[in-house]
Amino acid sequence: MFTLDAIPVSVPGLRAVRMTTDLLRVGMKEFHASMRIERGRSEWWGRGRVWTGGPGEIHLKQPGDVHRDVAHDGTMTYQAVVLPERDIERIRHEGKVVAHPHFKPGDERGLAFQRLHDAVAAGADRLTLEVAVVEAVEAFTVLRGATPDHTRPVRRAMEYLRERVGDAITLDDLADHAGYDKFHLCRAFRAQVGMPPHAYLTHLRIAWAKVLLESGLRASEVATRVGFYDQSQLNRHFRRIVGTTPARYASTRPEWRIQA
Repeated sequence: MFTLDAIPVSVPGLRAVRMTTDLLRVGMKEFHASMRIERGRSEWWGRGRVWTGGPGEIHLKQPGDVHRDVAHDGTMTYQAVVLPERDIERIRHEGKVVAHPHFKPGDERGLAFQRLHDAVAAGADRLTLEVAVVEAVEAFTVLRGATPDHTRPVRRAMEYLRERVGDAITLDDLADHAGYDKFHLCRAFRAQVGMPPHAYLTHLRIAWAKVLLESGLRASEVATRVGFYDQSQLNRHFRRIVGTTPARYASTRPEWRIQA
């Protein structure tokens, strides 16, 4: 079972959905977002470890985060709020990083996100939502110097893949850039990111393909731009990761694009 319903919000750039599912999903996140569990209990892998959570818990997501569901206890209902990208840009310019991806109910560090989710669920007015967004963005970050989730070689490898997403990349090139031998890099990358480098690159390419499809490009034009050999390769990976074809995705409602 899987349902996804948009939640109306009055702030430009802010998006929110309510998702109900009993499916176990694997994917890479494409947005800065806050997720709150509304119903059910779940166990999932992310950032190198297994997490468990239940109603009222907050989970923060960043582009590139890999999430793998391990088990659900009952049907899960989530509220997801995607933060406006213009506000996230300031985080990047100030060199801030996410330090705490998971907050239990009552954790003071998660109160700003609880207020944001409450405001979205209540259909709050624009000013209330704008204040909640600003507070959530501030709470989303800490000053530079926080302990990173990935070691330096893995971070360098991830950056290289993001910068060269449309290019043909060899493992030797990736290892040279990371400053690590390829055997250790593959082992560390899988352990810390949640998938091997080639799978991470495929998810990056699919994320870029979504952006190009949303801009109006045809699937036949998108394939080679994002590094696939041809449209059939794009179609195969797109259907496996997103659950639909590129053409159908391009015509879907915007809220469906949040979860894909």
